[in-house]
Amino acid sequence: MIAALTGMGLSAAAGLNAYIPFLVVALLARFTDVFTLPVGFEWMESWWAIGIGAVLLLAEVTLDKVPAIDSINDAVQSFIRPGMGGLMGAATAGASSLDESTWMQEHAWVGVVLGIVVAGLVHSGKAAARPVINAGTAGIGAPVVSTAEDGASFGIALVAIFVPVLVILVLIALAAMLIWVLTAWRRLRRRRQARPAT
Repeated sequence: MIAALTGMGLSAAAGLNAYIPFLVVALLARFTDVFTLPVGFEWMESWWAIGIGAVLLLAEVTLDKVPAIDSINDAVQSFIRPGMGGLMGAATAGASSLDESTWMQEHAWVGVVLGIVVAGLVHSGKAAARPVINAGTAGIGAPVVSTAEDGASFGIALVAIFVPVLVILVLIALAAMLIWVLTAWRRLRRRRQARPAT
């Protein structure tokens, strides 16, 4: 159960920024005993994986703060973020240091599916929110919201590893935010449709 919560938390973090939870896991696995990657996932803590992850993180952090380009970036990330969520789910589902459940270790595919679904839902909410925020703030909100998302991704990744029980609250908060974003998007759409044509 703990490994599933950790995997879902890391997947939620990947839905906001694919590379932050990857680097958190990779660096903790490389430099501490807090996180031990299962067999087959040791490549994540290699210097080349950490280096590529850092370069991709720098690109993501930069592109996501520019209005209009952030939406293009979100479109590209529609494949990467859920995929990273699946990777996080698989890497944690089999991690023996997190969970003594042999069922999760023997059925790592459950972690992959949960990871893809959770990251996909969080990413969908993020991608839907950004145009609403950009339109409502004339683009000024993009860097502010992007920075908040990056901070949230880092915080969620740490919570998932160190206090996985709190992941349930994090997922509830993210679901509430998704509902709020969808409601705001519908309101904005109705307002635009209600405007008289000029």
